[in-house]
Amino acid sequence: MKDIFTIVFRLTVSCLLAGLVMGATFVFTNKAKLHNAEVREQKVMLGLLGYSGAKTAPASLKLHPVYRYLVSGGGVSSLGYLVPTSGAGEAGYVFVNLGLDGNFLGKEDVRLEAHKAAEANEREAAIVVALGSGKECRYVDQTIVATDNGQRLAYLLPGEFPGFKTFINVILSVDPAFAVTGLEIMEHEEDPGLGGEIVQAYFKNQFRGKTYEALKKLGVVKEPLPDEYRRVLENDRNGGSIGAEEVAQVEASYSGKDIYALTGATISSKAVTNGVKSIVNKFAYRIGILDRVLKEQQIVVPF
Repeated sequence: MKDIFTIVFRLTVSCLLAGLVMGATFVFTNKAKLHNAEVREQKVMLGLLGYSGAKTAPASLKLHPVYRYLVSGGGVSSLGYLVPTSGAGEAGYVFVNLGLDGNFLGKEDVRLEAHKAAEANEREAAIVVALGSGKECRYVDQTIVATDNGQRLAYLLPGEFPGFKTFINVILSVDPAFAVTGLEIMEHEEDPGLGGEIVQAYFKNQFRGKTYEALKKLGVVKEPLPDEYRRVLENDRNGGSIGAEEVAQVEASYSGKDIYALTGATISSKAVTNGVKSIVNKFAYRIGILDRVLKEQQIVVPF
């Protein structure tokens, strides 16, 4: 009997030690995974702004995250935007609460340091404290406002939409007039050699240069991609073999055209096209409302 107890005890200790090792390994690898994802995302964003390779971003370039939340409490739902503030003595962020109809409901200072705002738990805890008891908030999405010397340069829009198989995750860049300046596919599970080709420059770069008006009526055509257009789409703007003038001319001639579908993957092509249109249309509507409220309430932001 004594031997049985000894065996059970040793097995229990071994299991506990194994659990601790596995737990510690998970924490370490998960942190590394999150760090790598953040580094990749930062690199992609800078690339979409035109800074990659030998062209480094200037010190005057700033990226300002704006976080959107769904707020609930007392049987009422609203939308909240956590935005950075400018000026000495500010709390760091302000939480702007809007009704679902876009009307201003109120604002609360949120004391939060920039590096902590990037952490979801830290960010949400600070918001809850600012809102007070009886309120709950759920993260929805974020937008990055890029500025150069304080002037808006572009918006970076992470987004997700249904593909042929599962969801497709992207980051879009649009200029202040909501024309698309770049698209990067971050994650997908489309079929290799078919829908998986959405990651190729000759497809995703077709969205580059589409104006907001052109985007609204953008469709997909099952026609061969013209050779001259493909050469330009696959050209690297930061050191490619095609001159900037030729690139601009060719892109301008196709700016009003529909998207040329991938061979054998029309569904994936339409999924990306409709997804991009939806992200930009919804963002243009929301940023218009937020800008109006910031101006009316005299909330000073760095963008």
